Amino acid sequence: MGGIGFYWPAAIESCPIRKDSHKSPMPELPEVETTLRGIGPCVIAQPVTDVIIRQHRLRWPIPRGLKNNLCNQTLRGLARRGKYILFHFDNGTLLLHLGMSGRLRILSEPAAAGKHDHADIHFAGRHILRFTDPRRFGALLWTTENPFQHPLLADMGPEPLTPDFHGQYLWAQARGRKAPVKAYIMDSKTVAGVGNIYATEALFHSGIRPQTAAGKVSLAQYQKLADAIKNVLENAVRKGGTTLKDFMQSDGSPGYFSIELQAYGRAGEPCVHCETTLKLIRTGQRSSVYCPVCQK
Repeated sequence: MGGIGFYWPAAIESCPIRKDSHKSPMPELPEVETTLRGIGPCVIAQPVTDVIIRQHRLRWPIPRGLKNNLCNQTLRGLARRGKYILFHFDNGTLLLHLGMSGRLRILSEPAAAGKHDHADIHFAGRHILRFTDPRRFGALLWTTENPFQHPLLADMGPEPLTPDFHGQYLWAQARGRKAPVKAYIMDSKTVAGVGNIYATEALFHSGIRPQTAAGKVSLAQYQKLADAIKNVLENAVRKGGTTLKDFMQSDGSPGYFSIELQAYGRAGEPCVHCETTLKLIRTGQRSSVYCPVCQK
């Protein structure tokens, strides 16, 4: 499971405290990774003292026995698989997905819950992990089995930031595929966690049009695309995720990657390379921005 993203007590640094509240757009892999890294120092190696569930009806119902499963259990570690955060306890694993509008934040003291604050997990270190999800497409699930074999995770493709993900793999999996290449790389069965923002950016950097049939992209192009996916994701993780609308990190500070977006959200603006006007199209029910000159 190398590269999936485990965080254990030895990696704990000082704990950032969230001072204000903020909503977030649909989180992608860098935003989820940023959230994981932000909450880890506050909760790893801490026992759970209380669980408050205010709304059970999310994308899937929150298990009624979750409080009994978590209370008095110590959080041993955190992991990420795709866009899921895994909370590892001795008696099982909590699977959390932020959905389209979810966020996690750390409270240093109890605070009145808002309309969309659906769950609080209290830890012995006086920190409270609060889950907020206005659209309620997120998830809090429990498993006592191997979490990586959970039905929601078992069929995922390789993590994009691991050696298992490369151009040869993308090319081989795409043979005979007629779906647009953008839809292909956004399919979690192809690669885990590549969303609309970073797919758009990676295709721009690799010079591939998003509507090109996946099976018609050459090996050389896929090698460029795999490298571009890794680069844009690594860059975004380093800078704390993409600041779109009002995405905030778990400590309340903004991410900064949006100032470097060269395609996503720039339809009608000049290409940073050739100054041609960037075009907006829809592929697989998602908006896509591309340069008709630089992307072939």
